[in-house]
Amino acid sequence: MVNLQTNISKLSLKNPVLTASGTFGYGSEYADLIDLSRLGGIIVKGTTLEPRQGNDYPRLAETPSGMLNAVGLQNKGVDYFISNIYPTIKDIDTEIIVNVSGASINDYVAVAERIAELDKIHAIEVNISCPNVKQGGMAFGTTCEGAAEVTRAIRKVYDKTLIVKLSPNVTDIVSIAKAVEAEGADSVSLINTLLGMAIDVERQRPILSTITGGLSGPAVRPVAVRMVWQVAKAVKIPVIGLGGIMSGRDALEFILAGATAIQVGTANFINPRVTIEIIDYIEDYCARHGVTDIKDLIGAVNK
Repeated sequence: MVNLQTNISKLSLKNPVLTASGTFGYGSEYADLIDLSRLGGIIVKGTTLEPRQGNDYPRLAETPSGMLNAVGLQNKGVDYFISNIYPTIKDIDTEIIVNVSGASINDYVAVAERIAELDKIHAIEVNISCPNVKQGGMAFGTTCEGAAEVTRAIRKVYDKTLIVKLSPNVTDIVSIAKAVEAEGADSVSLINTLLGMAIDVERQRPILSTITGGLSGPAVRPVAVRMVWQVAKAVKIPVIGLGGIMSGRDALEFILAGATAIQVGTANFINPRVTIEIIDYIEDYCARHGVTDIKDLIGAVNK
């Protein structure tokens, strides 16, 4: 028997496999395809204070080994989530984590306060790294001061597990991770998408309506693994790794680099069962290598 249980501060996960925000809906959309209770957790799509229509179409573009997206945090707002979505997902037998975003610090705080009142939700992931919105998002996550300010404000009103999602579109992600750790973050998740662009050469115009968008998929994985490795060595809080994970082998790269848990994103669009396959692979890997506890693999590349 292999113990896959892992902890993100006070949050206990039955295994390290989470779904990435924006790629798995609210979880219930996949209920006919996989056993949701087998997942370590589900991170639901980005939630904001007010409803957002998202960006104009086109807002998706396929790229070699990945995709660009500029959806722009389309959602119906936190009050709709609480009244209409939460009742339908609160009894799923896994941890439900809400991804929180805002155009201002007050927005972040207001959403966090509302989510804190929900008994079945024990963690939020604060998105200070979305490259597809004109206000907020990545604007807070590209400086130590901005990241620290948001984290500090949310920490004052939110006493459950606080995860901060970091942007790779910076020169020094380690400093930003340390800044949010100092302000009370319980964990950091990284990386969010890399800022990219695609051009329709026949029309001689950008493919996306927003011109630039977030690059995800296998193309970003080596960058993500490197950043997780750097951050995990520098902070004392758990690191959650994501970016281009398509298989169990990919997930183990992040765990060996220092990730306590991982998130699967773009791969869900290609193979709706990929998360379950990753859990099975990790369990089989541990058995083959004589590993009885997943914690023994976390950061093993540095041991």
